[in-house]
Amino acid sequence: MTTLPPINLPGGHSAACLAEADTLTLLLDGRSAARFTALHSERDLALTLEGGVDAALPPAALYALLAEAFRSDRAARRVTLALGAVPDFAAAAHRLGLLQTLSADGLAEAFRGAFWQLPGPWLTAPASGLFPLRPIVSNHHQHPLRPPKPRGEVYRRYLPEIGETLSFRTVDPDRDLDVFHQWMNQQRVDHFWEMAGTREAHAEYLHKLLADPHSHPLLGCFDDVPFGYFETYWAKEDRIAPFYDADDYDRGCHVLVGDSRFRGPRRFPLWIRSIAHYLFIDEPRCRRFVGEPRVDNRRFIQHLQDHGFVKRKEFDFPHKRAALVVMERDVFFDQFGL
Repeated sequence: MTTLPPINLPGGHSAACLAEADTLTLLLDGRSAARFTALHSERDLALTLEGGVDAALPPAALYALLAEAFRSDRAARRVTLALGAVPDFAAAAHRLGLLQTLSADGLAEAFRGAFWQLPGPWLTAPASGLFPLRPIVSNHHQHPLRPPKPRGEVYRRYLPEIGETLSFRTVDPDRDLDVFHQWMNQQRVDHFWEMAGTREAHAEYLHKLLADPHSHPLLGCFDDVPFGYFETYWAKEDRIAPFYDADDYDRGCHVLVGDSRFRGPRRFPLWIRSIAHYLFIDEPRCRRFVGEPRVDNRRFIQHLQDHGFVKRKEFDFPHKRAALVVMERDVFFDQFGL
């Protein structure tokens, strides 16, 4: 059976993976293009190519194979692939980073923690990591010149656990003001955000964020239904920077789940992993994902700690006492990733 939707490839093709008991079949435009025998061990999954691959199969199709392999075997930290029969195909996949090692006899390795760092089909906007490094100074802080914010959708991932697709898109004040205004005026939201107000004030707030190079406001959606607001930022020039040793590409996020239907522990791991995934793959130089929730938001802080964040300390902003929470890049991909 196929549990993940087809992945769109260059040239108008699509790739999917059919998973059976001991085989994975790579499909190109719905037809079989390569077949692998699967052998599971404690922390490895070995895939052996049966025969060759369809001449039209692009190496990028391995995104579909490896995504299904790591999804179907949650314990596997490594997938080995015997690709000696197709050396040119293997070399091209190695160059793309889909295979992290490739021996002379065609034995290749793909590691879970490395595979999910690839942009794959999940990043749906140009990556911030493509923007060149140019140091500038603003507000007495030196930091990299930030890339322009993308418009529209930036990330999309199907979640087989719930049969829904999670996505993030840049906030559009014309389209999203009503829902943002409604959420900010909820009593439980205002308790932590302290931003209840008029539509006009909220519109001004969003326009100010969109004009600020250091911030990027996003709307999170399940099956394109908005459920939460994610105010991401570059930490180096943010108010959090004086309270820890901020790196040039550290990123942070303020979060609220506005639609109560999507609150709770069932969905929390899905969206917290997804926003972390987006921030890390959008900028490969990002080493940390940080946050500064209010210290009395104990349930939220505990949820963060349960999913890879470390509470480093408590400190005082002028308007609140905050907890510094940090997710390291390597911890996310090696232990708490997708």
